[in-house]
Amino acid sequence: MTLTVSQMEEARHALSSPLFADLAGDADVSFEFFPPKTEAMEEQLWRTFEVLKPLAPRFVSVTYGAGGSTRERTHNTVARIARETDVPAAAHLTCVEATRAEIAEIANAYWEAGVRHIVALRGDPPEAGKAFAPHPEGYASAAELVMGLRAQHPFEISVSAYPETHPEASSAQSDIDNLKRKIDAGATRAITQFFFEPETFFRFRDKAAASGITAEIVPGIMPVTNFAAITRMSGMTGTAIPDWLGRLFEGLDDHPPARQLVAATLAAELCRKLYAGGVKQFHFYTLNRSELSYAISPLLGLRPKGISA
Repeated sequence: MTLTVSQMEEARHALSSPLFADLAGDADVSFEFFPPKTEAMEEQLWRTFEVLKPLAPRFVSVTYGAGGSTRERTHNTVARIARETDVPAAAHLTCVEATRAEIAEIANAYWEAGVRHIVALRGDPPEAGKAFAPHPEGYASAAELVMGLRAQHPFEISVSAYPETHPEASSAQSDIDNLKRKIDAGATRAITQFFFEPETFFRFRDKAAASGITAEIVPGIMPVTNFAAITRMSGMTGTAIPDWLGRLFEGLDDHPPARQLVAATLAAELCRKLYAGGVKQFHFYTLNRSELSYAISPLLGLRPKGISA
């Protein structure tokens, strides 16, 4: 069998590199949670937060249900983080089924609670399968929402980005044009939808730069805790699942420890390759569980604050 140049380079790297990533420790991480629906889920979220807090995240964000269905729980969770900890907290805010006045009221409440970071999203319609329809007195897009928030307070604002194109976009370029509108409206950074291969991110980053986007683009990392669930989520977001990913998780449904080991290794390797391409910030979708995000962090060279590498 004759190896290609790229295969030889990969083989050389695999033989010469340690099993762990062992990066320099100069990467930054942030974590995303979803608002708890029950008291038990709230306890789970706070256990997760306490485990991840020593890693000194840049910020933690809390999501927001379709149509504002979790608005109060999101506010309470974010406000508690801002009130009781020194970790910067970010609240998700959407345009769905809300007037501009209502959004202004919510944003003011966050500002008064000490929250200085908003993740501004257009949002998905509350009924799956239906097209987004803006409120007659609301914002029609995330770019409009960013502009409105900027006029209210000097928030730090993150927006979403789609390396494999938003499912509703007419083309990849139109999707990037929409991202540029959000950045031009005053967004601080973009956080991407999850993806599974580093080239997906690099191609997107290059296209964004070619379109004049200079703001930070942070890759969203989703460790695969459940392959069936990831398949469903990928179908909704337009994320491609490589064939090799399915093969790796085949037969692991009844073996959670093995599944977690594979998931942590894959996510760490993805981060290592992104880091090699100049990425120093990573945003982890935790699903309110700490194990995988915490396990990946030392592979990125990160240690709990006060503990040297």
